[in-house]
Amino acid sequence: MLRHCLLAEALGTAVLLIFGTGAVVVNEQTHALGHGGIAAAFGLVVLILIQGLGHVSGAHVNPAVTLGFWVAGRFPGRRVLPYIAAQLVGAFVGSGLVKLLATPGSALGATLPAHSVAQAFGIEVFLTFWLMLVILRVTSSFYEQGLLVGITISSTVALEALVGGPLSGASMNPARSLAPAFVSGHLEAAWVYVVAPVAGVLLAVVVDRLLELRALLTNEQKNIVSD
Repeated sequence: MLRHCLLAEALGTAVLLIFGTGAVVVNEQTHALGHGGIAAAFGLVVLILIQGLGHVSGAHVNPAVTLGFWVAGRFPGRRVLPYIAAQLVGAFVGSGLVKLLATPGSALGATLPAHSVAQAFGIEVFLTFWLMLVILRVTSSFYEQGLLVGITISSTVALEALVGGPLSGASMNPARSLAPAFVSGHLEAAWVYVVAPVAGVLLAVVVDRLLELRALLTNEQKNIVSD
C-alpha cells in the first residue's frame, strides 16, 4: 500500500542522513573515521536500506532516483510527488537528529563546493548520471540478481563518495543535501545539489535507452543470422 511505501521512504531517508551525515559530524569531533570511513558509512547504509526496505518501497531514498525511474517509465507518475515529499520529511528528521549530536556551527554534513560552483555542478551531474545508470542497469529484469543489486549500487555510492566527496560532497541526492543545508543555514550553493542530480538522472535515462536499443538491435541481428 502507498502509505507503507511512504513510511519506508521517510524512514529510509532519515536513516541515510543519520548514518551518512552523522558520520561527517562524528568525524568532525573525533577524527576517528576519516574521509574513507565517511564514504564507507554512506555505502553501507545504502546497502542496508536496499536490503531492508527495498521490498517495501524500492528504497529510492532519493528524489532524483524516483524522478529517474518515472522518466524511464518504471515508476507510476501518481507516486512521484508523495515519494519525494516522504523523502524530504525523512531527510529533515534525520538532520534534526544529527544536529543533537553536533557542536555549534557545524554544517551537519551539508554538501558544499570545495572550489568553484561550476566544478561542483559538473561533478554532481556526472556522479548522479553514473549512479542512476548503474541503478537502471542492475534493476532491469534481465540483470537483477538479489543481493548483488544492493552490493553494486552501494559500492557505486561508496566509490563516488570516496572520489568525488572532497570536491563536491558527492551528494547525488537533493534530499540528502537540502536537509542539512537548511538546518545548518548553509544554503549558498543548495541549488547545485538539486539541479545537477536532476540533470544527471535525465542523462542516465537517455543513455540507458540507447544501450537497450543497441542490445535489441544486436539480438535481432543474431536472430536473422540464425534463421
